[in-house]
Amino acid sequence: MDEALVRSLTPAVLGILVRRGADFAAAEDAVQDALVEAVRVWPVDPPRDPKGWLVTAAWRKFLDATRAETARRRREDLVDAEPEQGPASDADDTLQLYFLCAHPSLTPSSAVALTLRAVGGLTTRQIAQAYLVPEATMAQRISRAKKTIGDVRFDQPGDVATVLRVLYLVFNEGYSGDVDLAAEAIRLTRLLAGGIDHPEVAGLLALMLLHHARRASRTDGGRLVPLAEQDRAKWDTTLIAEGVEVLQAALARDRLGEFQAQAAIAALHADAPAAEETDWVQIVEWYDELAKLTDSPVVRLNRAVAVGEADGPRAGLKALAELDESLPRYSAVAAYLHERDGDRRTAAKLYVEAAGKASNLAEREYLTRQAARLNN
Repeated sequence: MDEALVRSLTPAVLGILVRRGADFAAAEDAVQDALVEAVRVWPVDPPRDPKGWLVTAAWRKFLDATRAETARRRREDLVDAEPEQGPASDADDTLQLYFLCAHPSLTPSSAVALTLRAVGGLTTRQIAQAYLVPEATMAQRISRAKKTIGDVRFDQPGDVATVLRVLYLVFNEGYSGDVDLAAEAIRLTRLLAGGIDHPEVAGLLALMLLHHARRASRTDGGRLVPLAEQDRAKWDTTLIAEGVEVLQAALARDRLGEFQAQAAIAALHADAPAAEETDWVQIVEWYDELAKLTDSPVVRLNRAVAVGEADGPRAGLKALAELDESLPRYSAVAAYLHERDGDRRTAAKLYVEAAGKASNLAEREYLTRQAARLNN
């Protein structure tokens, strides 16, 4: 069975059920039951119209569940109106599903899980494996999310910025389990870009493509490899070219947003044949634009690194001194800039401090190695 086809059809099928009157939670459960049935039936009896088959199967699953509930009388008219099997509607409600799954009333983790399930077509088990949590825990999270948005009208306008933040969270989650969340986020963002003409959607897609292009060079035998030391021959030039093209088209709209600015920085890194040829002056200028858009201390932390490269480590340390020392990665940035400035003793101490605060094992090991290198 073509798993990619089934997953691409999932949001459209779910949208059709909701349009027919099913509440989101019941419709989503019915679609998942239909997908299980498809796995069993399609390999031996493939349908001529996969979408129509899934719509019919999901609707019947929904009706079976509805008849079993105590609210049967209130839904009697809906049950009696079962449509005949035939070609599925061409209407695509995928865009509304994005907005629904990224509803502001949901926590970020719930919004991500629901998006992967309802729009991405992943099973609860796949999502749980990707997030390294028990399947029962993920099932509860998804169930709570569906209840939270149970009364939200399907045709309410959504917030594009919220949808993009959810997709970026998916992209940054990593590559655990049998689902590559980064690739899935790119697929979903492509899908969104096909349904909405918005420069920030294009900006996010470009950013994902440019970051994903460097994936093969980011680790070596499980060890973290910093950008300056990565083997650029391993970078995916096709993805880079696509990312730059998407970004240029977005920037031409003259409606700059944070994802476009981040993508511009990534494009400048990707454009450099070698680390020492990176245009750090332009990168600082883009960080200035990004800081205006977001007023984010994390952006200003990254800007300090860029200033250190463009104008020297002491200029970078001066920019860093304006920030709160409790920021994540502050110690790591300070260590790097002090080493560049020749203060190896301070740098080693800061690398040890940064390692103790690292959020993952690969980063902790890298920072520990840097401290050991300087101490030796």
